[in-house]
Amino acid sequence: MLPRVFELFAQVERSYSRSQGGLGIGLTLARRLVEMHGGTIEAKSPGPGLGSEFVVRLPLAPEITTHPRQERTDKFSSDQIARRILVVDDNRDSADSLSTFLRLMKAEVATANSGLEALETLETTDPSVIILDIGMPGMDGFELARRIREQRSKRDITLIALSGWGYEEDRLRSKQAGIDYHLVKPVDFAVLRNLLATLPDKP
Repeated sequence: MLPRVFELFAQVERSYSRSQGGLGIGLTLARRLVEMHGGTIEAKSPGPGLGSEFVVRLPLAPEITTHPRQERTDKFSSDQIARRILVVDDNRDSADSLSTFLRLMKAEVATANSGLEALETLETTDPSVIILDIGMPGMDGFELARRIREQRSKRDITLIALSGWGYEEDRLRSKQAGIDYHLVKPVDFAVLRNLLATLPDKP
């Protein structure tokens, strides 16, 4: 498995006894983060039951010769997304981190941690975009999307799915449920930001 451990959804052991063990995206995310910083990550193991070693190599930071604070301000102002957004995810940490990112873009953000809570939140908020997780217990993202589309007053809301599954059949199910865009976790924040920036303005 050493050559494959960094592949998306790869797991050394997949069994019903590990049904809560995750989707196999952690090491993919780790590699992506390291590579974004110009580094590399490598997995080593002397054999089954003998443990694993992960080696991360990062380049030294270049000497800063400009004014980083001013640069960040200029970039920040150009990336503002002035939209009302509802984030729906049963994982509170994921919902909170995504909400923080969106607020940095000057979006007005509300959160819900279940499909039912999302429907209740819609009664008191008026988002133009809903970013929803698919794999939620109880009411999943597909059912939530269908219920939203059944409400005539909510049909203009842009629905964006965030899912650990990105096969063609998953994207088709999203489309059939009324979801406008299907993004795969771990989300590329630059892709999400650009998508939000290109959406048509809605009242």
